[in-house]
Amino acid sequence: KLPWLKLPFFLGNGFHQVSVNKGKYPAKVKSRRQRWDVRPSEMANKTCNPIRDIVDGMKLTPNPEKAMIALSIGDPTVFGNLPTDACVLKALKDAVESARYNGYAPSIGYQKSREAVANFYNSSLAPLEAKDVVLTSGCSQAIELCISVLSNPGDNILIPCPGFSLYKTIALSIGVQVKLYNLLPERSWEVDLEHLESLVDEQTTCLVLTNPSNPCGSVFSKEHLEGILKVASKHCLPILADEIYGDMVFPGCTYTSLATLSSDVPILSCGGLAKRWLVPGWRMGWILIHDRRDVFGSEIRKGLVKLTQLILGACTLVQGALESILQNTPQHFYDSTTSFLKANAEICFKELSTVPGLTPIMPSGAMYFMVGIDIDHFPGMKNDVEFTERLVTEQSVFCLPTSAFDYPNFFRIVVTVPEKLMVEACVRIRLFCQQHYLPHRADSSELDQ
Repeated sequence: KLPWLKLPFFLGNGFHQVSVNKGKYPAKVKSRRQRWDVRPSEMANKTCNPIRDIVDGMKLTPNPEKAMIALSIGDPTVFGNLPTDACVLKALKDAVESARYNGYAPSIGYQKSREAVANFYNSSLAPLEAKDVVLTSGCSQAIELCISVLSNPGDNILIPCPGFSLYKTIALSIGVQVKLYNLLPERSWEVDLEHLESLVDEQTTCLVLTNPSNPCGSVFSKEHLEGILKVASKHCLPILADEIYGDMVFPGCTYTSLATLSSDVPILSCGGLAKRWLVPGWRMGWILIHDRRDVFGSEIRKGLVKLTQLILGACTLVQGALESILQNTPQHFYDSTTSFLKANAEICFKELSTVPGLTPIMPSGAMYFMVGIDIDHFPGMKNDVEFTERLVTEQSVFCLPTSAFDYPNFFRIVVTVPEKLMVEACVRIRLFCQQHYLPHRADSSELDQ
């Protein structure tokens, strides 16, 4: 007789041992399943992207007499007018041709690549070493890992409103609740600190901060960041700092990395190549672990390593190019990009500031521009979704309704389009508003007479 064989199977957090005796089989057990019944998981059912939900439900039929101008997509490569620098392409080409990066890398990234990121962001106020860097498949995965390592089902995280929709998508998919803290449009989208603090409870595991902001284009001052850190310190809340647009600020504006101001609050800073280097499809992101007081200890770091093993890390070819990209990209490339974005934002602000029913808010960085809609002056349109639908139908201009960011009656413009299209889009938006704006909307009693 052959010996018994032990086959391990994972169940939950442990193992279930199944013994198999070759040649001896138990009596056939009646199947518990009598018919096919394959269903999506609870996680799949909980996963929802608000942008896709809203946009997919919109009736978008452009005016056939006008070419479509899409101001809705946060991808700087769409129109081809913002190419990455030649040295970035050369770095990737060299990595491919070296044939040294065709295999698996450690799940947290090559040591040399993590050293390159650490060296690039290291400062006396926020020191970094390779051990403080985790490479990820884009900044989106970096955000996912951070939320997952800090939170359990039933916990909650604090996210900005309006804010990047992915935070909510990730959290809800794993059973983590979200609480929205207000940003103040009249103060260039600063955080309402009193409201933020009122949301903290025993189940709050982290504060998510986006600076510079998507969708607002705001850049927080040093003083405001210190106020946010004060709240986090008081309540012992770690911060997930989404800094994918870090240093992507307009000329004349100043960006301050949150970690340079923190003496005690641990910060997981998420970034990547996507936006500043204009290569979002390359999917190279990172987490920078700033923890002056060793609040995280070894457990959070170990947890991040374990979570990276789910997909075995970021693209090895881009990792191979990373050191050269960070070392050799010229400053004039960055400056050219931000100057272009500022010029387009200024066109928008100048043109839309005098449009009846609209309130544009001038950004200071990133790629976005928020415009308020005085919806009561646009009869027949109940909200920002209907406003932007009609704008597509009549003028073939698509702006993203900010209901997608849990903030109704604004729309977001992406300012990466060529200048000519930016001007044309503003002309069409003005025409649309002039055709539909009513200075004093008639009340229902007048309409009934």
